[in-house]
Amino acid sequence: MDLEKLGSRIRTRRKAKGLTQQQLAASLYISPQAVSKWERGENAPDILVLPRLSVLLDRSIEWIINGDIPNREVIDAVVLVTSLRNFVTRSQEQPLSRLALWINQLYHGTTEAVLACEGVVVKYTGDGVLAYFTGGNYVQRALSCGEMLLELIAEEDMLLTLKAGQIYVGAMGHAEFTAPDILGETVNQAFLLNRWATDEREERMFVSGQAFTGMLAPVEYKRDTALSHEEFLYIRQ
Repeated sequence: MDLEKLGSRIRTRRKAKGLTQQQLAASLYISPQAVSKWERGENAPDILVLPRLSVLLDRSIEWIINGDIPNREVIDAVVLVTSLRNFVTRSQEQPLSRLALWINQLYHGTTEAVLACEGVVVKYTGDGVLAYFTGGNYVQRALSCGEMLLELIAEEDMLLTLKAGQIYVGAMGHAEFTAPDILGETVNQAFLLNRWATDEREERMFVSGQAFTGMLAPVEYKRDTALSHEEFLYIRQ
C-alpha cells in the first residue's frame, strides 16, 4: 500500500467536500492529528474507520486504498469468505459478552492478515469476514492471505473459501446509511462453497476459479471434483 498516494487521495477528497482536518476528525471520532498523519503518508486509516470515511469522502473503500482502476465498479477479484464450524455451539455455551470478545479477536486477526496482503475488508458476517483482493498480483496476494490465516488462527476451527471472478464494487443501501459492498455471482458462489465445505468437508481452505490455474503447488493443493459446477476447485491439504 502506497501511504503517500493514499494520503493524497484523502486530502484531495476532504478538500473537495469542503471539510477541514478538524471537521473530518470530529465526524470520525478521532483526533485531528490522526487525519494529519494519513495525509502526510505516515499512517493508514484503521479498518473500523474506513466505512464512515468512505461515506464522508463519497468514495469507495477500494478507491481510498487503491485509487482509480479502469471500470472500477466491475472488476476481476478474488473473494475471501471465512466462517467458524463451531460458532453455533460455542455461542450457546458462553455469555454473549465473552462471545463478542472472542469474535472480535478473530475479526482483528483476520483483518490484519487481509490488510497485510493489501486486500479490502467489506464487512463482518456474524462468525466470519467478507473481503476481496484486486489489482496487481491479486491472486497470489489472496493465496498468501489464506496461508497466513491458517497459521495465524491455527487453534480455531476457521474455514476459508477463495473464489476468483468478476465482482461489482459500490455503495449499497439507503442514502443515509449507505455502505461499500460487493455483489455478483462470484460473491454468491464464495458463500455457497463455504456453506458446502462446512457441511461436507473437514479441510479448512478451499480455492475455486480459473485464475488459480497453474498457481497452486500439487503437493499442497489437490484438485477436487465433488461439485460438478466447480470446474476449478482445489482443497488445501
